Amino acid sequence: MTTTFITGANRSLGLETARRLAEAGHTVLVGARDPERGKAAAASLGARFVPIDVTDDASVEAAAADVAAHEGAIDVLVNNAGVLGPVAPVEELTAADVRAVLEVNVVGIVRVTHAFLPLLRRSAHPVIVNVSSGMGSFGMTQDPARIESRYPLPLYAASKSAVTMLTTQYAKALPDVKVNAADPGQTATDFTGGLGHSVAEGAASIVALATIGPDGPTGRFADRSGRLPW
Repeated sequence: MTTTFITGANRSLGLETARRLAEAGHTVLVGARDPERGKAAAASLGARFVPIDVTDDASVEAAAADVAAHEGAIDVLVNNAGVLGPVAPVEELTAADVRAVLEVNVVGIVRVTHAFLPLLRRSAHPVIVNVSSGMGSFGMTQDPARIESRYPLPLYAASKSAVTMLTTQYAKALPDVKVNAADPGQTATDFTGGLGHSVAEGAASIVALATIGPDGPTGRFADRSGRLPW
């Protein structure tokens, strides 16, 4: 049985990923900051809720200890929790704004990965999936044919570029773990104001990378159609 821990799993892409993996036979652990929403999401899936705030050291350490006490190990970690941050003219963006975005989208991944890596290493085939975005791709945001080139979102884009680079570096530094980054694409969520493809389509890339076998890729950035430019 594959045990999978997902951050930000109480709604949207995280919840859909949890649902799909549960249907695939994974034992899914729903990580979420909001207890009420987290418990409701877990109950809807027949999964277990684990409270976690990826911006808080004590919360993340407590979540890892909770999983260690109950499951003993995990096979897959999906770092899904993320924020869009303020959408405003550059003149209005502050250092506090970027710090808040990076704390969730980038530092949160480092914090959670650090805490859960000992549990992953108890797995025969450990996998990490970091949910990134095409908005963090230099190639895609500079390609006029891509929708990513149309949106000036400096804080979010910079954070997701960092997520993708973290992924490549973790993949090199952790040869015993498969580490990949998923791009859900423009998905109809709160982030996009309901624009884009379905949440089911957006979750497809995350699910695909969460279900790779021992011979699967590492250090890859991909959407549901395949590899993407850095």
